[in-house]
Amino acid sequence: MEYAGVIVAAIAAYAFGAVWYMLLGKQWMAAAGISPDSINRSNPTPYILSFVAVLLVAGMMRHAFTQAGIGTAGTGLIAGFGLGAFIAAPWTITNYAYAGRPPSLMLIDGVYTVVGCSIIGLVLTLF
Repeated sequence: MEYAGVIVAAIAAYAFGAVWYMLLGKQWMAAAGISPDSINRSNPTPYILSFVAVLLVAGMMRHAFTQAGIGTAGTGLIAGFGLGAFIAAPWTITNYAYAGRPPSLMLIDGVYTVVGCSIIGLVLTLF
């Protein structure tokens, strides 16, 4: 397994998430029912857990890509998109539906999942 590729892919997806949620932070908080005052921005735990989670996703995607023989940028991008759109996002949407979460939250987090997995797939195949 190419560890550098996994780390770079995780950093790329994490960076996309940082930009995505900075742009949609107010909408996300409203959809999630969270007030800006309730967020402790000095607590590093959510940021660390987020990076560890995306690192685990990138590591497993690298393993799956190796087993499947996925090695070009195009196939990596499409495979990452497929994993995000047809495995990860539906699972999140299912959980949100049962919890009664609003569709806007499903959309914001679902798009992040799909694009994040697509980025990971692309970056993994560049190493």
